[in-house]
Amino acid sequence: MKYINFESLNERLEGIKADFNDPKKPFRYVMFENFFYPEKANLIHDSYPTIKDGKWDGTTYLDQKNKFAKTSFEKGSIFDEVFAEMNSQELTKWLEQVTGIEKILGDAELFGGGLHQSVKGAFLNVHVDYNIHPTTKYHRRMNVLVYMNKDWKDEYEGHLELWNLADGKMDMIGKYTPNINRCVIFETSEISFHGHPKPLNTPEGINRKSIATYYYTVDRPANEIAAEHNTIYVNTEGATGSLKRFNSGVKAFLERINIGKEQ
Repeated sequence: MKYINFESLNERLEGIKADFNDPKKPFRYVMFENFFYPEKANLIHDSYPTIKDGKWDGTTYLDQKNKFAKTSFEKGSIFDEVFAEMNSQELTKWLEQVTGIEKILGDAELFGGGLHQSVKGAFLNVHVDYNIHPTTKYHRRMNVLVYMNKDWKDEYEGHLELWNLADGKMDMIGKYTPNINRCVIFETSEISFHGHPKPLNTPEGINRKSIATYYYTVDRPANEIAAEHNTIYVNTEGATGSLKRFNSGVKAFLERINIGKEQ
């Protein structure tokens, strides 16, 4: 492989597997560094397109603001190659070893995934993901996120937060800075709550960048199956979160009015 450092991933397999499957965790997840070869991570970082370059989806919603996604890339380009590796059998087989989940499938459509980029003020409220792929109807089983940000400062916010909301709890169980070449893998379930709810506080010209790929199986254990649903959001910030959602709703409403006027 050209970008993913499988030599390193295989050397660290048992440690990553043990961390992912730690029985003390309410749902399974792991964070580790150096997913890509370091020099390739720098190349990906330096090649990352701006939101003015190509077609990005930046639709605002109540629980998501100033976030942009791109899923279409020129054939043979660096990101076409990166996502080919992310969807490769070599990676899905490695993920099967980490998770114990059999017959994992990538998603060439990159539905909901691809390149993500968030600008100042952006947030994504804590949520569980949609559970069924809209086209294939496969079960969503896993998220792999690789961050692409150099010299990220805590005051920028934008940390990935993992939450335990089972049995009436509201506990943050993980908080990760989106540093370059840092990978977070977590199982997608009805309790795998995550997000970056704190609005970005970045200087002009500094955006939060990440690569996101999601993985599926044709079936899943009967005790894990839920009725098909879209993303389910929760407010982990009380009155502050409610005000933030209101302001985002106003922005979303104005966007849709302007779109209507253009048609």
